[in-house]
Amino acid sequence: MKKQFLEAGKIVAVQGLKGEIRAEVWCDSPEFLCAFKSLYFDGGREKLEIERSRPHKGTLAVIKIKGIDTPEDAAKIRGKILFINRDDAKLDENSYFIQDLLGMKVMDADSGEDYGEIIEVSATGANDVYHIRKGERVVLVPAIPDVVVKTDVDSGEMLIRPLKGLFDDED
Repeated sequence: MKKQFLEAGKIVAVQGLKGEIRAEVWCDSPEFLCAFKSLYFDGGREKLEIERSRPHKGTLAVIKIKGIDTPEDAAKIRGKILFINRDDAKLDENSYFIQDLLGMKVMDADSGEDYGEIIEVSATGANDVYHIRKGERVVLVPAIPDVVVKTDVDSGEMLIRPLKGLFDDED
């Protein structure tokens, strides 16, 4: 089941004297997180109005939340997790939230063989890599069009045509 509110980052520090916070970004980029006008605490139960935000030093964002106006106010929310509402996000075609892929059942597009489930997604630069576990075995599968045939987030199933040797131990 897809979550309505998705974890997007964590408040790690106070920034400056006007109540800004620094957030570790768990999205693809700080720019993605900075595009949101509203963020949330407590799994989506508490809405936050964002006055301004900007990327900061690679994987961080500096965010000014309405009502947090002093370093002392900002210090009180250090460690809190930030959430986005999936309805506020605009994804490119064939792009998915990693949280929607985790736990997804992976099967062979031709034979229907069950390869297991996605337990982790790694970003390698060129393409993501899906960590698929069945029993004790974990296989790393490149998330490329030649391999991934269909991804159905609503049903929780992915169809793949694995590269030779990934699952059959062939040379």
